[in-house]
Amino acid sequence: MYNYDEFMANLERRNPAQEEFIQAVGGVVESVIDLVNDNPAYVDAKILERITEPDRVVSFKVEWEDDNHNVQVNRGYRVQFNNTLGPYKGGLRFHSSVSLGSFKFLGFEQTFKNSLTTLPLGGGKGGSDFSPRGKSDGEIMRFCRAFMTQLQKYIGPETDIPAGDIGVGAREIGYLYGQYKRISDEHAGVLTGKGILWGGSLIRPEAAGYGAVYFAREMLKKYNDTLEEKRVAVSGFGNVAWGVVKKASMLGAKVVTISGPDGYILDEEGISTQEKWDYMVQLRLSNNDVVAPYAQKFSAQFIPRKKPWEVPVDMAFPCAIQNELALEDAQTLVGNGVKYVLETSNMGCQRLAENYFIDNKIPYGPGKAVNAGGVAVSGLEMAQNAMKLRWMGQEVDLKLQEIMKSIHDTCLEHSTEQESYINYAKGANIAGFKRVADAMLELGY
Repeated sequence: MYNYDEFMANLERRNPAQEEFIQAVGGVVESVIDLVNDNPAYVDAKILERITEPDRVVSFKVEWEDDNHNVQVNRGYRVQFNNTLGPYKGGLRFHSSVSLGSFKFLGFEQTFKNSLTTLPLGGGKGGSDFSPRGKSDGEIMRFCRAFMTQLQKYIGPETDIPAGDIGVGAREIGYLYGQYKRISDEHAGVLTGKGILWGGSLIRPEAAGYGAVYFAREMLKKYNDTLEEKRVAVSGFGNVAWGVVKKASMLGAKVVTISGPDGYILDEEGISTQEKWDYMVQLRLSNNDVVAPYAQKFSAQFIPRKKPWEVPVDMAFPCAIQNELALEDAQTLVGNGVKYVLETSNMGCQRLAENYFIDNKIPYGPGKAVNAGGVAVSGLEMAQNAMKLRWMGQEVDLKLQEIMKSIHDTCLEHSTEQESYINYAKGANIAGFKRVADAMLELGY
């Protein structure tokens, strides 16, 4: 039998200074510990210990040359967390803030996110402390080539299939895949998020954002509500935020904020035209990592050095980075009458903020369920690569909608309801955990 406090204390001893990983594990273990204790097979097979320990952690040196012919050295990582359900699958993140603990948390979360899609995918994550911000195309290309020269030793189309994440978009995936192809001398589906011309899937860039809105639509249906005329706050302005803004607007909502490290935009007219969506893409590709120029171009308000959660809205979609929404932000949102919160970044809400939403009966969708659309379409890209096919965008979109509806319904099935309130976080944790744990039992140890 497991005691939550004792298990977590032991985990912290074995993983010192890895707060994000401890936070992610704590949320899942709290949800599933009664289920585990009620199942002697889980206890006897030490499922909790095994499922919270990565299969493999790889760290490597990345040496590259900048435009001034100076040698630069960065560190690369790949955390192959759990391949019970299939080959490792998860993004690569290029950002100066990354650490082993952040990749372990992301790989752990990815394991259960991938489980929820029901696709045959395990969980992994990786990247580097290299930041593309302020770098030339040549420098980014040389770094990507050096990074893939090391990473290719550990990945493959049936072993580990990375994708993009923060700092790794279509440009970086192209450089990475080009180097993999040079080294392996084969055209294999070893990365997803590829360009349409060389094996990519239609609507892949929008998939995580679109999927979040499709999950939200199902959530609102459960509460006899719709997206029509909902006022929406979105953080971030990358691929995920872009997808949320587009699809929410298409389905009748009014998105009024996007944000960057410099502050946030408040556009009371709504970020609802093709011109504005295209400009979000331009901002992302500019490497400046700021949103202030949007305000000048579209006569919107720019609020520097603040987050958008102070704006009164019906729905909030944190889309930027982990732990971006703190307890005080949650209190402000609830005080201003927010009705739904959809965590679209990975673990975008701090634990106290998540608990505050649940305690106040605010329907809250956790990231491992809400943002699974990205990896779902990555899985569809892998299927197209394997069959040497290319599906039309409408076909991919319909499959994405089916997957997100299935994820919502699975969370609902495993959630607990009290006074008609649905705890989606607990439902997602239990559903994701149970599929992996049961497969681990069937495979033996």
